[in-house]
Amino acid sequence: MDDIFQYVREGNPFHVRVWLDDTEHDMNEGDDHGFSPLHWAAKCGHAGIVEMLIQRGARVGATNMGDDTPLHLAAAHGHRPVVQLLLRTKVDVNLTNEHGNTPLHYACFWSYQGIADDLIQAGGIVTISNRFGKTPLDYCKGSMATRLHELAVQMGQELRRIEYKDQSWLGMKTRSRDATLSRHKGIAINDLNLHVKVATSPTGETWRGKWQGNDICAKILALRECTPRVSRDFNDEFPRLRIFSHPNIQPVLGCSNSPPSLVVVSQFQEHGSLYDVLHRGSGVVVDTAQALRFALDVARGMCFLHRLEKNVPNYHLSSRHVVIDQDMTALLNMADAEFSFQNKGKIYHPQWYAPEALLKSPSQINRHAADMWSFAVLLWEMATRDVPFAEYSAMEIGMKIATEGLRLVTPPGISAHISRLISICMNEDPKKRPNFDQIVPILEKMVDK
Repeated sequence: MDDIFQYVREGNPFHVRVWLDDTEHDMNEGDDHGFSPLHWAAKCGHAGIVEMLIQRGARVGATNMGDDTPLHLAAAHGHRPVVQLLLRTKVDVNLTNEHGNTPLHYACFWSYQGIADDLIQAGGIVTISNRFGKTPLDYCKGSMATRLHELAVQMGQELRRIEYKDQSWLGMKTRSRDATLSRHKGIAINDLNLHVKVATSPTGETWRGKWQGNDICAKILALRECTPRVSRDFNDEFPRLRIFSHPNIQPVLGCSNSPPSLVVVSQFQEHGSLYDVLHRGSGVVVDTAQALRFALDVARGMCFLHRLEKNVPNYHLSSRHVVIDQDMTALLNMADAEFSFQNKGKIYHPQWYAPEALLKSPSQINRHAADMWSFAVLLWEMATRDVPFAEYSAMEIGMKIATEGLRLVTPPGISAHISRLISICMNEDPKKRPNFDQIVPILEKMVDK
């Protein structure tokens, strides 16, 4: 595989852009020391590449093996334009590394006055003690300490010393991803250590397990018969689900083609699906602000999928097919996409389907417009915390939506803006529904408010 880390260190934006355009390349992967491409770009001061990676969705809060974020490295090496780019993303400016140092510690130690000013104005605290009992002000030379002290007072800081606490055991930091995960397409079934069955559905069984030391989910497809043609189609189709290049899509890591078993492998997410979070008492609080963030994540992921030259085969948007990661980011789960040889003509969760998708064959509908209807159902689900049409069986739901005009009703008390958005996205005329390019900026404004 091309060495993205070398391209970034060299400051070669053309090769970086070409590498990022390949959907099987993972921009958040780490090298042997956990440095992601964004870590290297920040350390080397390549502001153009930093901006490119941020725009593509690189995780600004990912840590390397020493718990440094890209902001730590940019501050330590005096790259103020990079620091300013990272601060615009609302990154945690007070995150500490393995030594208890914040980015401000490094700016003060190396006497980078301008960077220290930027960090304090962005919320950097001057009184956080590191592992050695030193605050950023303790590292200042000359008059720098006085100036930063005055700036902190102007910013309303209380200036009480915050003692060091080792929080590494909490496991709250996000590591850059294992670089080997995106390099394995075919996985030997004997390399999978599957130990807990977590779900059974008409499409297959999902197991939790380990692979190469990583927590994974393995979906064993439900098949009447694994013929040579099915095995061949499986090999042809699953690489299209290995989408590592977007932060709101969970890729298929690889697959095991071991007839009679066909297995799809993806990363395990502790919170489970969005359906689990909303309806199965996961302990995660989803208030209106969080619901809007989830909606924006999903819209961005769908926007990306709709732009791909080859459509992802049979990915049906619903809360069951969206997973929530440790950072409370919603990801479209490519492991839930159906293959061409699966469940032809069968619909198990029709409440998320557009009416035309229940009445016509896939070739006769506008898939993008149908996805927008599904998105509206998901918005309704997050706004109400209810399962759509829970009082009916799947067969009844499908028949009533398709032939009797059964529709969701937004109850009183829901935000007028969200209610209006649901109505727009659920227009009976597919041609009048918006696309995700139009929805994303609307949701961005709603999230910012």
